Amino acid sequence: MTLSSLWQPLTLGRLALSHRLALAPMTRSRSNPDGTPGDLAAEYYGQRSSLGLIITEGTQPSADGQGYANTPGIYTPEHVEGWRSVTEAVHARGAAVFIQLMHVGRMSHPDNTPHHRQPVAPSAISADQDIFTPTGPQKTPTPRELTTEDIQTTVADFRLAAASAIAAGADGVEIHGANGYLLHQFLSPSANHRTDAYGGSIGNRSRFVIELAHALADEIGADRVGIRLSPAMPLGGINEGDTESVRAQYRHVVGKLATLNLAYLHLHHVGDDELLRSLRDI
Repeated sequence: MTLSSLWQPLTLGRLALSHRLALAPMTRSRSNPDGTPGDLAAEYYGQRSSLGLIITEGTQPSADGQGYANTPGIYTPEHVEGWRSVTEAVHARGAAVFIQLMHVGRMSHPDNTPHHRQPVAPSAISADQDIFTPTGPQKTPTPRELTTEDIQTTVADFRLAAASAIAAGADGVEIHGANGYLLHQFLSPSANHRTDAYGGSIGNRSRFVIELAHALADEIGADRVGIRLSPAMPLGGINEGDTESVRAQYRHVVGKLATLNLAYLHLHHVGDDELLRSLRDI
C-alpha cells in the first residue's frame, strides 16, 4: 500500500469511510466502577475522530467478561447511556465507531469484577500471568471450565451486548478473538483441553468463534460486525503450536468466517507473511 492510497475512500460494511486510517482498540481503564463510560471517554474518543473509523477499547459483554478494573461494559441501560455520549461525540466530528466486545475469559481476577466470582474459560487451566488488581499485582487464578450451557449463555450475552452497542449509537461491533482472551483461548490447544464439541480438533476448537460470529451477524447484520484475530500471538499464556498448526487453524477459522461476509477482518500480525497472504486470499 502506498502512502497516497491511505487517503482513498473505503467501503466497510455499510459504512462509506473517507480514508483508510483507523484508531486501533486500546484499553484505557477509565470507566466508572460500574463499567459506565464517563465524560472523559466522550472527550477522549471525540479528540481522535479525525480518523475515519474509531475502534473502541475492549468492552465486556457481561460481568463474567471483565478482566481489569475500570473497564467499560455494554450490558446495562446505564452502559448504553454512557456509550451514547461517546458515539455522539464521534459522529459530531464525522467519524464512525465500532465498539469492541471483549470477554477476557481466564485473564481476570475476582478482585476486578463486580461479582467477585472465579473467572471462566474453555478449560480449568490458569494463564499463570500477573494481573493488576486494586491491591496490587496478583496471579490469575485457575478458571472454572464453561459448560456447554454456559457457552450458549455467553453467546446470548454477546448478542445482548451487540444489540446494546447499536442502541447506544455505534455503527457496529468488533469481536475480540485475539490477544489471549476468551475466543483465543478456545482456539488454542494449550488453553483448550475440552473433549466435547468445543475442543480437540481444529474444527471443534473453532466452533465457539464461528457460532458467536453467526449469532452477532444474525442479531445486528453481518455488515456491522468485524472480528479481530492474532495468529501465534503468545499473550496471556497462549501457545498455539508450530507454524503449520497455526496456519491450519486460522485458514479454517477465516474460511468459515468468510462465508458470513463480515464488515472486516482485523489481524494482529506477528510476522508470518505467508499466512497473511493466504488469509487475504480466503
